[in-house]
Amino acid sequence: MTFECLDRRRSVPSRQLSAPGPDDAQFARMLQSAIRVPDHGKRVPFRFLRIRGDARLALGGLLEARTRERDPHAGDAILQKERERFSFAPLIVAVIAQQGPDEKIPASERYATASCVCFALLMAAQAAGFGAQWLTGWAATDPVIRADLGIAENEAIVGFIHIGTPLMEAPERDRPDPSALLSDWTPR
Repeated sequence: MTFECLDRRRSVPSRQLSAPGPDDAQFARMLQSAIRVPDHGKRVPFRFLRIRGDARLALGGLLEARTRERDPHAGDAILQKERERFSFAPLIVAVIAQQGPDEKIPASERYATASCVCFALLMAAQAAGFGAQWLTGWAATDPVIRADLGIAENEAIVGFIHIGTPLMEAPERDRPDPSALLSDWTPR
């Protein structure tokens, strides 16, 4: 077994992602791989919200308007950043965790499953030849934006996965030494 695919994983900044993005068949294949995650109780405690085309610009407009409401003194640069936040990558996928009551599986485990989906979708995008970045930000928790996106009270946006063609090769960054993070438990 090779670890090359995992070892080459990089986040490509969303501003460095452009068209083309995956077509419908490529995207369906990516989702097929992304759902193969640990799922205690087989709850499938996640769903996807695809944001593409003009919807990306409309979402940027909502973020700009919401920023004006939250901070009437926000400068032009901040407003532009919010307006453009979802305009670079041709495809953004919101991964949404179901967090409502469950007698057997805690919400934290269901959130962890959705987090694994985010990572698996990053890996699937890279395997398909695309770049991707997992972002969250304030929009994921803002009640007005959540309502506009149709996110229920018992759901949480775990991440916005931006997917497209990289305009640059993402550089490697310093990684921790795994042996420095490892300890052995010994019974007392």
